[in-house]
Amino acid sequence: MRFSILPAFILLLPLAEIAGFVVVGRAIGLWLTLALVMLGFVLGMILLRRQGIGILRRMSSEGRNGVMPGRELLQPAMNVIASLLLIIPGFITDVIAILILIPPVRDFVWRWVAKRFVTVHARGGFSTGPQPDFRDRKPNSKVVDLDDEDYHREPDRNSPWSGKHLGD
Repeated sequence: MRFSILPAFILLLPLAEIAGFVVVGRAIGLWLTLALVMLGFVLGMILLRRQGIGILRRMSSEGRNGVMPGRELLQPAMNVIASLLLIIPGFITDVIAILILIPPVRDFVWRWVAKRFVTVHARGGFSTGPQPDFRDRKPNSKVVDLDDEDYHREPDRNSPWSGKHLGD
């Protein structure tokens, strides 16, 4: 059984957020803790309103059309993600949101995403992040590059499915 970190993260995040509330509440008091949570919510709403959901719709439409979202789309999309994380009550999600808003962290995320993003074109090609070199692919790569002659084959006359035997 393969262990995935995402379900564990989703299950443990609320517990960690509650622990964060307790720790921060003991350190600065109940009212300041509530004020910080409300401040994060308000900042998240302002940021979300400024960026708008339109950027997510634009990314989705470009993905359906086979266009790789560029930096100009990823930056506002990361702002939307950060704003949603700020809206969620808790200090861990707020710290993650603040990290997403820092430009060097964004550049790191862009490089990570660009290496793993594969776009399949309807005309039979594909492209990945920044200008791939297919000669240097790893042997266990998940990307299969086929030419016209690779996926064209002649029918087998001896096959029972060829239709030759149906009239006999």
